[in-house]
Amino acid sequence: MSVNFQTARFLTSAATLAQCPPDIGAEVAFCGRSNAGKSSAINALTRQKSLARTSKTPGRTQLINFFELSETRKLVDLPGYGYAKVPMSVKDHWQRHLEDYLRARNSLRGLVLMVDIRHPLKEFDRMMLEWSTDAELPVHILLTKADKLKRGGQQSALLGLQRNLPHNASAQVFSATRKLGLETLESTVGHWLEEEN
Repeated sequence: MSVNFQTARFLTSAATLAQCPPDIGAEVAFCGRSNAGKSSAINALTRQKSLARTSKTPGRTQLINFFELSETRKLVDLPGYGYAKVPMSVKDHWQRHLEDYLRARNSLRGLVLMVDIRHPLKEFDRMMLEWSTDAELPVHILLTKADKLKRGGQQSALLGLQRNLPHNASAQVFSATRKLGLETLESTVGHWLEEEN
């Protein structure tokens, strides 16, 4: 049974692991710095313009948002990271609950990590890669906003990243506005969601 991403609907938001929906079925989580294009990628994948809302307020981004594809399949929008104005205590809170979710969620099949193609991996990106490796969880990196670079620049950024990736990671170029790389993203996420426990 293939996955129909267009059926996605908002399910719930959770501030802690305890508030998350029942840990059953399969889910794929999207993560990345606050301005890396996470919401745009989810909206492109589901063919819905405002399913995942882009928010200017840090408060909204502290929540883990769940989108239901079917009774047993979900997409998860993890808190954005990297607001300079957010107090350290709030960042610590995010990190703690992110780690709880990544380590304890049995239904989590894979992680899609958003990275702006114009910038090298930041500390948060490396931390997510380390977490996923420790948890033996596959991670797929989307080099977002690829339309900002010419094709040569895109390939150069991709090859540079692929040289140092851990064994559990893959990567591709992606542009939500141009739908560049959308089929590859659909295939990767769809494959993960079709895996049973």
